[in-house]
Amino acid sequence: MTLALVTMSHSPLLEFVDPPAEVKAQVEVAFEAARAFVKDYDPDLVINIGPDHYNGFFYDIMPPFCIGYEAVAIGDFGTQAGALDVPKELAAELTDYLMHRDIDMTVSLRMEVDHGAVQPMEIIYGDITAKPILPIFVNSVAPPFTPLRRIRQLGEGIGAFVKEHLADKKVLIIGSGGLSHEPPVPQIATATPEVRQSLLGGGRHLTPEARDARQQRVISAAKDFAAGINVVKPLAPEWDRELMRILATGDLSPIDEWSPDEMTEVAGNSSHEVRTWIAAYAALGVVGEYTVDYSFYRPIPEYIAGFGVTIASLK
Repeated sequence: MTLALVTMSHSPLLEFVDPPAEVKAQVEVAFEAARAFVKDYDPDLVINIGPDHYNGFFYDIMPPFCIGYEAVAIGDFGTQAGALDVPKELAAELTDYLMHRDIDMTVSLRMEVDHGAVQPMEIIYGDITAKPILPIFVNSVAPPFTPLRRIRQLGEGIGAFVKEHLADKKVLIIGSGGLSHEPPVPQIATATPEVRQSLLGGGRHLTPEARDARQQRVISAAKDFAAGINVVKPLAPEWDRELMRILATGDLSPIDEWSPDEMTEVAGNSSHEVRTWIAAYAALGVVGEYTVDYSFYRPIPEYIAGFGVTIASLK
Protein backbone atom coordinates (compact mmCIF):
# COMPACT_ATOMS: atom_id res chain seq x y z
CA MET A 1 0.00 0.00 0.00
CA THR A 2 1.08 3.53 -0.64
CA LEU A 3 -0.53 6.93 -0.78
CA ALA A 4 0.51 10.12 -2.54
CA LEU A 5 -1.05 13.54 -2.82
CA VAL A 6 -1.66 16.30 -5.31
CA THR A 7 -3.35 19.51 -4.22
CA MET A 8 -4.26 22.03 -6.86
CA SER A 9 -6.10 25.31 -7.10
CA HIS A 10 -8.80 25.09 -9.72
CA SER A 11 -10.20 28.00 -11.66
CA PRO A 12 -13.19 28.17 -13.98
CA LEU A 13 -11.32 30.94 -15.77
CA LEU A 14 -8.36 28.96 -17.13
CA GLU A 15 -9.68 29.01 -20.68
CA PHE A 16 -11.50 32.33 -20.53
CA VAL A 17 -8.99 34.97 -19.42
CA ASP A 18 -5.40 35.71 -20.32
CA PRO A 19 -2.84 36.31 -17.59
CA PRO A 20 0.59 37.47 -18.81
CA ALA A 21 2.29 34.79 -20.91
CA GLU A 22 4.98 34.30 -18.27
CA VAL A 23 2.31 33.54 -15.66
CA LYS A 24 0.48 31.09 -17.90
CA ALA A 25 3.79 29.36 -18.60
CA GLN A 26 4.50 29.00 -14.87
CA VAL A 27 1.07 27.49 -14.27
CA GLU A 28 1.55 25.06 -17.13
CA VAL A 29 4.91 24.01 -15.69
CA ALA A 30 3.13 23.28 -12.40
CA PHE A 31 0.41 21.30 -14.17
CA GLU A 32 3.06 19.34 -16.07
CA ALA A 33 4.84 18.53 -12.81
CA ALA A 34 1.59 17.06 -11.50
CA ARG A 35 1.03 15.09 -14.70
CA ALA A 36 4.54 13.68 -14.67
CA PHE A 37 4.32 12.70 -11.01
CA VAL A 38 0.96 10.98 -11.42
CA LYS A 39 2.04 9.22 -14.60
CA ASP A 40 5.09 7.80 -12.83
CA TYR A 41 3.11 6.93 -9.69
CA ASP A 42 0.29 5.34 -11.72
CA PRO A 43 -2.32 4.98 -8.96
CA ASP A 44 -5.00 2.30 -8.93
CA LEU A 45 -7.54 4.62 -7.33
CA VAL A 46 -8.10 8.36 -6.88
CA ILE A 47 -9.76 9.82 -3.80
CA ASN A 48 -10.94 13.24 -4.93
CA ILE A 49 -11.80 15.85 -2.29
CA GLY A 50 -13.47 18.84 -3.89
CA PRO A 51 -15.93 21.69 -3.30
CA ASP A 52 -19.03 22.77 -5.17
CA HIS A 53 -20.31 26.17 -6.27
CA TYR A 54 -24.09 25.79 -5.99
CA ASN A 55 -24.25 23.37 -8.87
CA GLY A 56 -24.68 20.10 -7.02
CA PHE A 57 -25.31 21.16 -3.41
CA PHE A 58 -27.78 23.82 -2.30
CA TYR A 59 -29.22 25.27 0.87
CA ASP A 60 -32.25 22.97 0.80
CA ILE A 61 -29.78 20.50 2.34
CA MET A 62 -26.15 21.56 2.75
CA PRO A 63 -23.97 18.87 4.41
CA PRO A 64 -20.46 19.70 5.64
CA PHE A 65 -19.15 16.75 3.62
CA CYS A 66 -20.58 13.97 1.50
CA ILE A 67 -19.40 10.82 -0.30
CA GLY A 68 -20.79 10.08 -3.73
CA TYR A 69 -21.73 6.46 -4.50
CA GLU A 70 -22.38 7.61 -8.04
CA ALA A 71 -21.42 10.99 -9.49
CA VAL A 72 -21.96 13.01 -12.63
CA ALA A 73 -19.94 16.03 -13.72
CA ILE A 74 -22.19 18.81 -15.02
CA GLY A 75 -19.59 20.22 -17.42
CA ASP A 76 -19.56 23.88 -16.43
CA PHE A 77 -16.99 26.35 -17.83
CA GLY A 78 -16.08 23.92 -20.58
CA THR A 79 -15.01 21.10 -18.30
CA GLN A 80 -15.77 17.52 -19.21
CA ALA A 81 -19.30 16.33 -18.50
CA GLY A 82 -20.50 12.83 -17.73
CA ALA A 83 -20.49 10.05 -15.19
CA LEU A 84 -17.41 9.37 -13.07
CA ASP A 85 -16.11 5.82 -12.59
CA VAL A 86 -17.06 5.44 -8.92
CA PRO A 87 -16.55 2.05 -7.23
CA LYS A 88 -19.84 2.09 -5.36
CA GLU A 89 -19.09 -0.74 -2.93
CA LEU A 90 -15.79 0.87 -1.93
CA ALA A 91 -17.56 4.21 -1.40
CA ALA A 92 -19.99 2.46 0.93
CA GLU A 93 -17.12 0.76 2.80
CA LEU A 94 -15.40 4.12 3.30
CA THR A 95 -18.64 5.66 4.55
CA ASP A 96 -19.20 2.86 7.03
CA TYR A 97 -15.60 3.12 8.22
CA LEU A 98 -15.85 6.88 8.78
CA MET A 99 -19.20 6.59 10.55
CA HIS A 100 -17.66 4.13 13.01
CA ARG A 101 -14.91 6.70 13.66
CA ASP A 102 -17.60 9.21 14.70
CA ILE A 103 -17.53 11.13 11.41
CA ASP A 104 -21.20 11.57 10.51
CA MET A 105 -21.02 11.28 6.75
CA THR A 106 -23.70 12.24 4.30
CA VAL A 107 -23.99 10.11 1.19
CA SER A 108 -25.31 10.80 -2.27
CA LEU A 109 -26.37 8.06 -4.64
CA ARG A 110 -26.48 10.64 -7.43
CA MET A 111 -23.93 13.34 -6.69
CA GLU A 112 -23.56 16.16 -9.19
CA VAL A 113 -20.15 17.79 -9.28
CA ASP A 114 -18.81 20.86 -11.06
CA HIS A 115 -15.41 22.11 -12.19
CA GLY A 116 -14.29 22.44 -8.58
CA ALA A 117 -14.23 18.68 -8.22
CA VAL A 118 -13.16 17.42 -11.63
CA GLN A 119 -10.85 20.05 -13.12
CA PRO A 120 -7.65 18.55 -11.59
CA MET A 121 -8.58 15.11 -12.96
CA GLU A 122 -9.04 16.64 -16.40
CA ILE A 123 -5.78 18.59 -16.17
CA ILE A 124 -3.81 15.54 -15.02
CA TYR A 125 -5.39 12.81 -17.14
CA GLY A 126 -7.29 14.65 -19.84
CA ASP A 127 -10.25 12.44 -18.94
CA ILE A 128 -12.30 12.45 -15.74
CA THR A 129 -12.98 8.72 -16.17
CA ALA A 130 -9.31 7.75 -16.53
CA LYS A 131 -9.21 6.13 -13.08
CA PRO A 132 -11.71 4.80 -10.55
CA ILE A 133 -12.49 7.69 -8.26
CA LEU A 134 -14.09 8.18 -4.85
CA PRO A 135 -15.62 11.70 -4.88
CA ILE A 136 -15.85 13.45 -1.53
CA PHE A 137 -17.60 16.83 -1.36
CA VAL A 138 -16.50 19.31 1.29
CA ASN A 139 -18.68 22.38 1.75
CA SER A 140 -16.44 25.35 1.06
CA VAL A 141 -18.75 28.16 -0.04
CA ALA A 142 -21.93 27.99 2.03
CA PRO A 143 -21.85 29.15 5.69
CA PRO A 144 -22.06 27.79 8.33
CA PHE A 145 -18.76 25.93 8.07
CA THR A 146 -17.71 23.04 10.25
CA PRO A 147 -14.60 23.74 12.37
CA LEU A 148 -11.30 22.94 10.68
CA ARG A 149 -10.46 20.33 13.29
CA ARG A 150 -13.37 18.29 11.91
CA ILE A 151 -11.92 18.58 8.42
CA ARG A 152 -8.60 17.34 9.75
CA GLN A 153 -10.39 14.45 11.47
CA LEU A 154 -12.20 13.63 8.24
CA GLY A 155 -8.88 13.49 6.42
CA GLU A 156 -7.32 11.36 9.14
CA GLY A 157 -10.23 8.94 8.84
CA ILE A 158 -9.76 8.70 5.09
CA GLY A 159 -6.06 8.03 5.57
CA ALA A 160 -6.74 5.35 8.17
CA PHE A 161 -9.17 3.66 5.77
CA VAL A 162 -6.54 3.63 3.04
CA LYS A 163 -4.01 2.19 5.47
CA GLU A 164 -6.27 -0.56 6.74
CA HIS A 165 -8.37 -1.49 3.73
CA LEU A 166 -6.39 -0.61 0.61
CA ALA A 167 -3.12 -2.27 1.52
CA ASP A 168 -2.82 -3.79 -1.95
CA LYS A 169 -3.48 -0.54 -3.80
CA LYS A 170 -1.66 2.58 -4.87
CA VAL A 171 -3.92 5.51 -4.02
CA LEU A 172 -3.70 9.14 -5.08
CA ILE A 173 -5.58 11.70 -3.03
CA ILE A 174 -6.43 14.99 -4.74
CA GLY A 175 -7.40 18.16 -2.89
CA SER A 176 -8.98 20.61 -5.31
CA GLY A 177 -9.47 24.24 -4.41
CA GLY A 178 -8.24 27.36 -2.70
CA LEU A 179 -6.28 29.32 -1.85
CA SER A 180 -7.29 32.92 -0.97
CA HIS A 181 -10.00 34.16 -3.28
CA GLU A 182 -13.42 35.71 -3.38
CA PRO A 183 -15.03 35.23 -6.78
CA PRO A 184 -18.60 36.49 -7.29
CA VAL A 185 -20.30 33.51 -5.60
CA PRO A 186 -23.51 34.77 -3.96
CA GLN A 187 -23.95 34.75 -0.18
CA ILE A 188 -27.24 33.66 1.37
CA ALA A 189 -27.09 36.44 3.97
CA THR A 190 -27.08 39.17 1.34
CA ALA A 191 -28.93 37.44 -1.49
CA THR A 192 -31.83 39.07 -3.29
CA PRO A 193 -35.09 37.07 -3.20
CA GLU A 194 -34.36 35.76 -6.71
CA VAL A 195 -30.81 34.70 -5.86
CA ARG A 196 -31.98 33.21 -2.57
CA GLN A 197 -34.33 30.92 -4.46
CA SER A 198 -31.43 29.89 -6.66
CA LEU A 199 -29.30 29.04 -3.62
CA LEU A 200 -32.19 27.03 -2.18
CA GLY A 201 -32.13 24.74 -5.20
CA GLY A 202 -33.62 26.79 -8.00
CA GLY A 203 -30.17 27.04 -9.56
CA ARG A 204 -30.02 23.31 -10.16
CA HIS A 205 -29.99 22.18 -13.81
CA LEU A 206 -29.80 25.62 -15.41
CA THR A 207 -30.79 26.12 -19.00
CA PRO A 208 -27.88 26.63 -21.41
CA GLU A 209 -28.76 30.32 -21.60
CA ALA A 210 -28.85 30.74 -17.82
CA ARG A 211 -25.62 28.77 -17.47
CA ASP A 212 -23.89 30.98 -20.01
CA ALA A 213 -25.14 34.16 -18.31
CA ARG A 214 -23.85 32.94 -14.94
CA GLN A 215 -20.47 32.08 -16.40
CA GLN A 216 -20.20 35.41 -18.20
CA ARG A 217 -20.72 37.25 -14.90
CA VAL A 218 -17.74 35.41 -13.42
CA ILE A 219 -15.58 36.04 -16.47
CA SER A 220 -16.44 39.75 -16.44
CA ALA A 221 -15.66 39.99 -12.73
CA ALA A 222 -12.26 38.38 -13.34
CA LYS A 223 -11.40 40.84 -16.09
CA ASP A 224 -12.41 43.76 -13.87
CA PHE A 225 -10.40 42.40 -10.93
CA ALA A 226 -7.31 41.97 -13.09
CA ALA A 227 -7.77 45.52 -14.36
CA GLY A 228 -7.69 46.82 -10.79
CA ILE A 229 -11.38 47.45 -10.44
CA ASN A 230 -12.08 46.51 -6.84
CA VAL A 231 -15.11 44.26 -7.25
CA VAL A 232 -13.92 41.47 -4.96
CA LYS A 233 -11.68 41.09 -1.91
CA PRO A 234 -7.92 41.27 -2.65
CA LEU A 235 -5.92 38.06 -2.63
CA ALA A 236 -3.93 37.26 0.52
CA PRO A 237 -0.51 35.84 -0.46
CA GLU A 238 0.86 35.90 3.10
CA TRP A 239 -2.08 33.84 4.34
CA ASP A 240 -1.67 31.42 1.43
CA ARG A 241 2.03 30.92 2.08
CA GLU A 242 1.49 30.38 5.79
CA LEU A 243 -1.07 27.67 5.09
CA MET A 244 1.28 25.94 2.65
CA ARG A 245 4.11 26.18 5.19
CA ILE A 246 2.02 24.50 7.89
CA LEU A 247 0.84 21.75 5.56
CA ALA A 248 4.42 20.98 4.61
CA THR A 249 5.47 20.53 8.26
CA GLY A 250 3.24 17.49 8.81
CA ASP A 251 1.74 19.02 11.99
CA LEU A 252 -1.65 20.41 11.02
CA SER A 253 -2.82 21.10 14.57
CA PRO A 254 -2.15 24.88 14.35
CA ILE A 255 -4.86 25.10 11.70
CA ASP A 256 -7.44 23.88 14.21
CA GLU A 257 -7.40 27.35 15.74
CA TRP A 258 -8.31 29.11 12.52
CA SER A 259 -11.91 30.28 12.66
CA PRO A 260 -14.16 30.33 9.59
CA ASP A 261 -15.01 33.99 10.18
CA GLU A 262 -11.34 34.97 10.26
CA MET A 263 -10.65 32.99 7.10
CA THR A 264 -13.44 34.83 5.33
CA GLU A 265 -12.24 38.19 6.60
CA VAL A 266 -8.58 37.70 5.70
CA ALA A 267 -8.67 35.48 2.62
CA GLY A 268 -12.15 35.79 1.16
CA ASN A 269 -15.43 33.92 1.02
CA SER A 270 -14.03 31.06 -1.03
CA SER A 271 -10.81 30.61 0.95
CA HIS A 272 -12.68 27.77 2.68
CA GLU A 273 -11.77 25.61 -0.31
CA VAL A 274 -8.46 25.03 1.47
CA ARG A 275 -10.46 22.51 3.49
CA THR A 276 -9.85 20.11 0.62
CA TRP A 277 -6.09 20.58 0.99
CA ILE A 278 -6.24 20.16 4.77
CA ALA A 279 -8.21 16.92 4.53
CA ALA A 280 -5.85 15.57 1.87
CA TYR A 281 -2.72 16.35 3.88
CA ALA A 282 -4.30 14.95 7.06
CA ALA A 283 -5.00 11.69 5.22
CA LEU A 284 -1.42 11.42 4.01
CA GLY A 285 -0.04 12.21 7.45
CA VAL A 286 -1.92 9.32 9.04
CA VAL A 287 -0.32 6.85 6.66
CA GLY A 288 3.21 8.06 7.39
CA GLU A 289 5.70 10.89 7.43
CA TYR A 290 5.69 12.73 4.15
CA THR A 291 7.70 15.18 2.16
CA VAL A 292 6.45 17.88 -0.19
CA ASP A 293 8.20 17.04 -3.45
CA TYR A 294 6.96 20.02 -5.43
CA SER A 295 5.32 23.31 -4.56
CA PHE A 296 4.14 26.18 -6.76
CA TYR A 297 2.42 29.36 -5.66
CA ARG A 298 1.53 32.62 -7.28
CA PRO A 299 -1.31 35.10 -6.72
CA ILE A 300 -3.05 35.41 -10.08
CA PRO A 301 -5.68 38.19 -10.28
CA GLU A 302 -6.88 37.04 -13.71
CA TYR A 303 -7.96 33.74 -12.12
CA ILE A 304 -9.22 35.55 -8.97
CA ALA A 305 -7.08 33.12 -7.01
CA GLY A 306 -4.05 32.61 -4.91
CA PHE A 307 -3.00 29.75 -7.14
CA GLY A 308 -1.06 26.78 -5.83
CA VAL A 309 -0.03 23.25 -6.77
CA THR A 310 1.69 20.81 -4.42
CA ILE A 311 2.82 17.21 -4.69
CA ALA A 312 3.63 15.14 -1.63
CA SER A 313 4.64 11.54 -1.05
CA LEU A 314 5.56 9.28 1.84
CA LYS A 315 9.17 9.26 3.00
